[in-house]
This record gives sequence, structure tokens and C-alpha cells, in this order.
Amino acid sequence: MASALLFWLIIKPISLLPYWLLYGVSDFFYVVLSYVVPYRKRVIEFNISKALPHLSEKEVVALRKKFMRHFCDLVIESLKNFSITAQEAQARMKHVNPEVINAFAERNQSVILVGGHYANWELWAMAAPAPLKHQLIGVYKRLSNAFFDKKVRDSRSRFGLHMVPTRETANYMAQTNNPCDALILAFDQSPSDPKKCVWIQFLGIHSAALFGAEKYATELSRPLVYGHIDKIKRGYYQITFEVVSDQPKSAVKGELTQRLFDILEADIHRKPELWLWTHKRWKHTPDFYKGLKK
Repeated sequence: MASALLFWLIIKPISLLPYWLLYGVSDFFYVVLSYVVPYRKRVIEFNISKALPHLSEKEVVALRKKFMRHFCDLVIESLKNFSITAQEAQARMKHVNPEVINAFAERNQSVILVGGHYANWELWAMAAPAPLKHQLIGVYKRLSNAFFDKKVRDSRSRFGLHMVPTRETANYMAQTNNPCDALILAFDQSPSDPKKCVWIQFLGIHSAALFGAEKYATELSRPLVYGHIDKIKRGYYQITFEVVSDQPKSAVKGELTQRLFDILEADIHRKPELWLWTHKRWKHTPDFYKGLKK
């Protein structure tokens, strides 16, 4: 009941506001979360200082603030997705080269499509079904709140994206008879079980990494495609596709995963404020957070 009231009385009405007003709300929360009640300030600055050691202390603080501006926009834009139209989503997320991935669909070839928690992946999920020819399969982690899990799932899928919970992905892939789909995976989260991961170098740090994208690409012999999302200006983004490998079976174990993180790392160095710095990404790296003040 409380969840329904929160959604219908607060979240849904907010999502109906025009963007210019929503960004006023974002500016307000930026001030609150940056200066009044700093949101995960120590974790963000610690992550940045370790991953980008060439930055001075002053530059780390400046980057945290720049990230928080984007983060507040990201939250507001995610709320807007509950009422955004398909046309509006496509206008705000330009597909630069959809022909790169559509070429595989024209050959009736399924792919693995990946990206990191960079720029605005939620908006892309809303805009993607229109310009892409594959049936898009989005893998997501179930929310503990059943009401909000359904609302988020319904919102993301209303323009054609098919949603599959993380724990059901293997069964879905084994049972599906769809001859031409694109399995969409985020790959840069911290693994829940470090014993079921590969270890790679990411931003100069020995890092535990999820292996799912490489696993499905090699086992199913599907091309692996990366989506670079960039922020053009406030509220407007674009995505550019890059084929990481069209012959994944020829790669040695861990090679494709490392390649994905190398690509993401290059994006982060280009615009570091667009990556999600708020979580303890390296919690499985021994003693990484040892110096972090609580």
C-alpha cells in the first residue's frame, strides 16, 4: 500500500512534469546531496582518487561535484521514463550507427549487446527498440519490492524491450526459440560472488569482473557488440556501436572481458563524470577500501 501511494502520489506526478521543471528539481537535489547531506561523498572521492591517481585532491573534489550534477539528472531522467513517449525517448537518445548491429539482424544472427553504467543506460533501453531490428532482451536484477519491480519492468518493456531477471537468464537462453535477438547485459558491476568471476585490470586496479557477456558470446557463438553512450548536452545522449568480436570462440578465456573493460576505461577517461562512482566497485580487491574513512 505504501509503495503504491509513493508511486501514484509522488513518482508518477513527477514523471509528468516538463523537462525544464524536472531539471529545477535536479538542481535543488544537487545542492542538498553535494553540500547539505553529502551523498556517499567519501566513497565517490575514494573511488576517483584510486582510479584516477593523476588527479589532485582539488580535482577529485571538482570531479565529484561534476558527477553529482549528472547523477541528479540521471535520477530525474529515470523517473521521467515512467511517462516518456517513444518519440521523445528516440529524440533524446540518438543512434549514430544502428546499421552496425542491424547488419547482424539482416543475416538472422543474434548478438550479445553490452554496456557499462555510463551516461544514461535507462533512457537507451526505452529508445532502442525502434531503430534496432533484433528482438531486444534486457537482463535485469529483480527489486526486493514486488510493486516497484513490476512498475520498473512494465516501464522498461512498454516500447518492445523484453525483460528477463538475472537468475532466469540461463534458462531463458536455453529454452528460447527466437532466431534473432540481442541479449543486453551490463558488465561493470561488482560480482556478488568473487569465486565465480574473472580477474582483470580496470583503471589500473586488479578487479573482479562478471563473466556473463563473454560466456554467452563464446558458448552461443554470438558476436559481441559494445554500446558507447555519450552525453551531448543536458537531457540529450547518443549511442555508437562497436563490434568487439564477431568470432568470440577464437578468444582465450578472459580476453573478451578484459577488452570490454579496456573500452569502458577509455570512455571513463574521456568523460569520467558520466560513470557511476557511488558504489564500492572494488570491494573484492584485497584491502582496497582499507583506508576509507567511515
